[in-house]
Amino acid sequence: MPGDPQPAPDLKQAIRDNAAQPAKASVDGQSVEQHSLKDQIEADRYLASKQAARTPRNAMRLTRLVPPGAEGG
Repeated sequence: MPGDPQPAPDLKQAIRDNAAQPAKASVDGQSVEQHSLKDQIEADRYLASKQAARTPRNAMRLTRLVPPGAEGG
């Protein structure tokens, strides 16, 4: 869909890499801070739910249940 943000090619690997690095860094008066790991995991879940919503056939599966003994008839 146009306008949707594209997820990283391997979001799981990106989360692992970010978790292995420091959350904040400061060099020569410049500081950088990453999104928290919790925020990254929530983003991953959000993107996964959007992907599942695009394929509604996979989101809900209907199954016919037949109780034992009801087959002969």
